[in-house]
Amino acid sequence: MFEYFRSLWDSERFAPHGYCLQWQPELIWTHVVADALIGIAYFSIPVAIASFLTQRRDVQFGWVVWMFAAFIMACGLTHFFGIWTLWRPDYGIEALVKAATAGVSVFTAAALWPLLPRAIALPSPAQLQRANDDLTLRVAERDAALEALRQETQERMRAEEMLRQSQKMEAVGQLSGGIAHDFNNMLTVVLANLDKAQRLATEDPTLQRSLKHAALGAERAAELTDRLLSFARRQPLQSAKQDPNAILSGMEALLDRTLGSDITVATDLEPEAWPVVVDGNQAESAVLNLAVNARHAMPDGGTLTLVTRNVADGGGPAAGEWVMIEVRDTGMGMSEEVKARAFEPFYTTKAVGEGTGLGLSQVYGFAKQSNGHVVIDSEIGKGTAVRLYLPKAAE
Repeated sequence: MFEYFRSLWDSERFAPHGYCLQWQPELIWTHVVADALIGIAYFSIPVAIASFLTQRRDVQFGWVVWMFAAFIMACGLTHFFGIWTLWRPDYGIEALVKAATAGVSVFTAAALWPLLPRAIALPSPAQLQRANDDLTLRVAERDAALEALRQETQERMRAEEMLRQSQKMEAVGQLSGGIAHDFNNMLTVVLANLDKAQRLATEDPTLQRSLKHAALGAERAAELTDRLLSFARRQPLQSAKQDPNAILSGMEALLDRTLGSDITVATDLEPEAWPVVVDGNQAESAVLNLAVNARHAMPDGGTLTLVTRNVADGGGPAAGEWVMIEVRDTGMGMSEEVKARAFEPFYTTKAVGEGTGLGLSQVYGFAKQSNGHVVIDSEIGKGTAVRLYLPKAAE
């Protein structure tokens, strides 16, 4: 073995390869340039492969690629030895380099062929693109489903909130109606006895004044109970077919006197407004309550507009034909919290002593008792519009 390697290192008995080419410059330099370019290319390819593999450690079968890079580098080394042996006959060392190159190439080929089916099974760029497109579509479908679910959840939450508010208003109405009914009966007894006492005490002026003040207080309490009964839909109504335009037109003079000179009263009436079946006095009282509330919302003055409109196909709380009576102001508007509680009895944003909190409650009860509905459209700084929807009177 030692003698074998010694003979490979012994180059004195050989002539350089250039001697075989008779040292012709054309042949010599053609070999040099060609082998140098091939060797440089062979050495640059493994560098690129190594840079790729170090940055992409997720590449499958990476060890085979490293073996392939080693094989290419060994091939490049044989070409550089081709240049060396043009002048130095170190054919033994060149043989060892070629032997190493052969070993690396055989090992790489032996490892590559069993991996070929697995490599073929890897998805192509087109397959990956299709899979990515399909995944993108599924993600878009999922996002659309989540958005639909979110909207449905919001709708359900709004419906539940409306149901809770309706149930609360119904419960408050029943409680208020029961209390108002019993209290009204007691006030009737009080007023009757006060009237009797006034007739008996005709000769005492001081007692007469006291009884008169007591009667006025009892009458005001009776008015409050009437409003509570209206909210609870227990107020007896004298309903008849009415022209909504006539109701609003007949109130213009009253509203001018009530609201003051800094409030301008305007009308925007439907020329052929449908008739409605309501209690005219209660309808005027509801509009007056809305107008007084609007005045408080316009401390610096503004415009109050009375509107009527014929609304068909679901304009009100349900499908059908409705007449809308709107009282619109240019005041400060309501917040969402105030708007949500506006119809609750005794709820008010006014200062203590400036209101009972029963005005909008009476309007709500009147609308419900008239088989209608009332809604509030308001925004801070842009005014408020309260719309009464009353069913069209039958022909």
